[in-house]
Amino acid sequence: MRGRGLFPDESTFNMHISEGILSGPVLVSGIVLAVAGTAIGLKKLDYDRIPQAAILSASFFVASLIHVPIGPSSVHLILNGIVGLILGWGAVPAILVALTLQALLFQFGGITTLGVNTMTMALPAVLCYYLFGRMVQQRHFIAIVSGFACGAFSVFLGAIMVGLALFFTEENFFKVSSLIVMAHLPVMVIEGIITALCVAFLKKVQPTLLPGSPSPAPTATAKEGIIDKRCGDVGKD
Repeated sequence: MRGRGLFPDESTFNMHISEGILSGPVLVSGIVLAVAGTAIGLKKLDYDRIPQAAILSASFFVASLIHVPIGPSSVHLILNGIVGLILGWGAVPAILVALTLQALLFQFGGITTLGVNTMTMALPAVLCYYLFGRMVQQRHFIAIVSGFACGAFSVFLGAIMVGLALFFTEENFFKVSSLIVMAHLPVMVIEGIITALCVAFLKKVQPTLLPGSPSPAPTATAKEGIIDKRCGDVGKD
């Protein structure tokens, strides 16, 4: 499978399913789920977290261009685990934007498969947010292990979802689905390490980015702005 998408006779095993492979019902289901997930993500994404979403979306975009050689084949990094851990439901629109640009600029995946490709990567990200979000706030060792598990599990679940999308299209794709999961085993380890390092770094320098952290206290300038606004409202009354 080359960089353009998923084909059994090519040499790159990736999670971008190309157009013309999936059945109509699978495509429609992916679109519906992607629209619903994006709506929920945009609703839950605060305005002050939009820069974070943009940076993580760009990281996801670049990571897919980094290929890891696996024997005669290769796979690419994903980073959906750390994206989901930080953004939660906001990972869905962030990943959708990155996949849209990849489809338009590099022909990775396709427009009709955008919904399925989004959900195969964003849904594991959201699940990891709920599974490991509280655990990364525990002691250092537990947080590191949880970060590793988050990165590895997000890739594993993404590979499973790609396999299911192919299997529900045609049962003969079962062998290809199994190969996808097996080919991503080294990536699970790599992404687990990357996510664990990111968690360790954020806990030291910016713990408020991790889920479950208390919001930072407002600065003196922000407090003065709030007081001035309240005084202005009282004056109007």
